[in-house]
Amino acid sequence: MATTREIETLAAEIADKIYIDVAKWHLYLGDAHLHIPLAERFYPMLENDDLSEDNVQAVLRDISVPLGGGRTQVPLSDLLPTSGQSQLVELLEDFQKENL
Repeated sequence: MATTREIETLAAEIADKIYIDVAKWHLYLGDAHLHIPLAERFYPMLENDDLSEDNVQAVLRDISVPLGGGRTQVPLSDLLPTSGQSQLVELLEDFQKENL
C-alpha cells in the first residue's frame, strides 16, 4: 500500500516534466494541479505491475479538465501532446524500476 510520501514523490516527478498544450502554450501538470490526482491513480498500477500504455490512456481519458471557468470539460488525454504521453509512460516505467 502506498504511503503519502511515495505518492508525493511520484507526483513531484509528474509535476514538472509533463505538460498540457493549449494553443502552443505549455502548462505543466504541477501548475495545473493535476499531478497529485494522477499520481494517486497511477501508483496502484505501478504497485500491481499493471502499467501499460492502454491503462495510462484510460486514466488520461477518465480525468476531465475544466476549461473556461468550468463551462466545458476536456479529457486530459486530449490536452497532452503525443510526445508528452510517451514521456509519461517512460517516467512511470522508470519510477517503477527505481522505487518498487
